[in-house]
Amino acid sequence: MLERKKSTDFILTKPLIFLMAVICGVSVANLYYIQPLEAQIAAAFHVSQNAAGIAAMLTQIGYALGLLLFVPLGDMTERRSVILRMLALVAVSLLAAGLSPSYAILLIAMFAIGLTAIVPQLVVPYAAQLSRKEEQGKTIGDVMSGLLIGILLSRAFSGLVGAALGWRTVYLIATGLILVLAVVIRCIFPKSESHAEMSYPGLLKSIPGLVKSQRPLRESALNGFFMFGSFSAFWTSLIFLLETPHYNMGAREAGLFGFAGVAGALAAPLIGKAADRKSPRFTVGIGVLLSTLAYLFFSFFGFHIWGLIAAVIVLDLGNQCGQVSNMARVQALGDDTRSRNNTVFMFSYFIGGAAGSFLGTLGFQHFGWCGVCAVGLAFQLAAILIHFLVYRKQKQSA
Repeated sequence: MLERKKSTDFILTKPLIFLMAVICGVSVANLYYIQPLEAQIAAAFHVSQNAAGIAAMLTQIGYALGLLLFVPLGDMTERRSVILRMLALVAVSLLAAGLSPSYAILLIAMFAIGLTAIVPQLVVPYAAQLSRKEEQGKTIGDVMSGLLIGILLSRAFSGLVGAALGWRTVYLIATGLILVLAVVIRCIFPKSESHAEMSYPGLLKSIPGLVKSQRPLRESALNGFFMFGSFSAFWTSLIFLLETPHYNMGAREAGLFGFAGVAGALAAPLIGKAADRKSPRFTVGIGVLLSTLAYLFFSFFGFHIWGLIAAVIVLDLGNQCGQVSNMARVQALGDDTRSRNNTVFMFSYFIGGAAGSFLGTLGFQHFGWCGVCAVGLAFQLAAILIHFLVYRKQKQSA
């Protein structure tokens, strides 16, 4: 498929893009296994639904911190070695989660999983760097399709395995998958070269300047915060809705909802092509409107299974429009700062996800499904204001 040489010595091929997509999907899945399992975990450790939501929130907070601390290394060190080290650490964290003797230990393990599961955010900038400029959106869409399918199928996997074998088995299997992935990367993934001529502290100190000087980066970060916040509010709270008398379902059915969103995930390459052809900002706007439409469906038809399924498909498609297009905007800002720009965007993205997970669970605990819908609509209203009003005078196509 390729010789293991310097990153400048080979052409980005379809098999390598596919491998990158698989790596992203398997790696990112670790962040989402917990969502269909929250009720099981709450029962196992005798904690409340809100406490179980804290575990999901800590995973995303850990991921955001990992983005801030580790992803910038892609601008100064050999990328494959960083990926392998992160995989070793996430394998240890997954094993700790599966063997947790107490809820406190589980919370620490969930935070550690998030902190070290940043591999996709090292892979995506690498793929963008290797692709031709006129095909960057398509390449990012192809790689992101793996990431997005991984997010969706992770819920189906953990829901089905958790219902059949218990939640601990999910994390033990995930440990094995990561170890297999590490072997594949060690044998196939090419070495890369560093780009930034600065120290690690210098890299971190440069990030605020990048935010200040790049308006598209600020806009993408804010948009990602609110759109992923509404996305996470739904997925974190779904299991609690399904367990109500309206549905009388459980972790298995919550996991199966992941399949409903795969159709939307498969559209990621098409979104990337549209971003190349029109502009990434145009497709971000489509994503904002679709996600808002999904929450209107949740609000009016959330207690009907057909309405819930239809809204899930629309929500996933809207979120993917936003993430793929925002990522294309961020990756177009320059070769030497790809990893740091990606850090800014994804840090904001997952802080928004953590906020949505916490507020969605809190809203359900106090106000039921209406509370979740209110949280999601509030996040989407903010995304609409930012995209169509605050940044309405943006002239560039990025």
